[in-house]
Amino acid sequence: MQAPSFLLHHAVVTAPGSSPTRYMFVLHGIFGSGGNFRTFARRVAEACPHWGFVLVDLRGHGQSVDAPPPHSIESAAQDLVRLGEHLGIELRGVMGHSFGGKVALAYAALREGELDEVWVLDSTPSTRVDGMRTVGAAHVLDTLDKLPAEFPSRDFFFEHMTSSGMNRPEIDWLAMNVRRDGDAFRFRLDLSTIRALLEDYFARDLWFVVERNDGRCRLGFVIGGQSVTVSDADRDRLSKLARTCPKLEVHVLERAGHWVHVDDPDGLFEIVRGALT
Repeated sequence: MQAPSFLLHHAVVTAPGSSPTRYMFVLHGIFGSGGNFRTFARRVAEACPHWGFVLVDLRGHGQSVDAPPPHSIESAAQDLVRLGEHLGIELRGVMGHSFGGKVALAYAALREGELDEVWVLDSTPSTRVDGMRTVGAAHVLDTLDKLPAEFPSRDFFFEHMTSSGMNRPEIDWLAMNVRRDGDAFRFRLDLSTIRALLEDYFARDLWFVVERNDGRCRLGFVIGGQSVTVSDADRDRLSKLARTCPKLEVHVLERAGHWVHVDDPDGLFEIVRGALT
């Protein structure tokens, strides 16, 4: 049983002067934090002022440290339930990118019949048995594992990550987790927690959430046209389900890769604004 004192770090985004009647959790991907979606959430809140957005640092990320084990998709979803009870607001939606997309599906399963909107951004409900060998996030984790516990400078971090073949934008993003500790620097995330979460992400099958008939909830998938995260087989499966389920939507942003909110923010905004207006 989790310690009741653990609560996810979060920030609430609303349009200036608004009084939202419903709120949506916004969940980042692995190695990310709630702040990754701050600009996007502000834009949607201004267009849809009856909605507010709760940007969450998922367990083991950002400032949500010291979460008790087990570290899994299910535990991450339970964290959201606990946070919602603590906030005491009308949480009627969830949106998650990549790892956060699977957490969003697990959270929807825990709140069946209670949500209006569930949005999954370039994430698949399927298992990926080879994920820890083939997916980029696993390679990043292996590279970070080789970092010393303390290193002399931020330049050392950049050199270490560059030598693994990563590009500068990816390294800049990861460097947001580098913190000074006295005369040295540390990578602030607990990599053992991240590894457990990532392994469970690849092992967890959540198609049952997609295929069940929840008459109240809209379930929307937004897929990057240039991304390989959602396989052709999964795209076909989603498309076939959408033909018979009016509450299931599948959108493809053709110009976007995995980072749909970065690669095509206008396209994603129009989809979400259209749904929430």
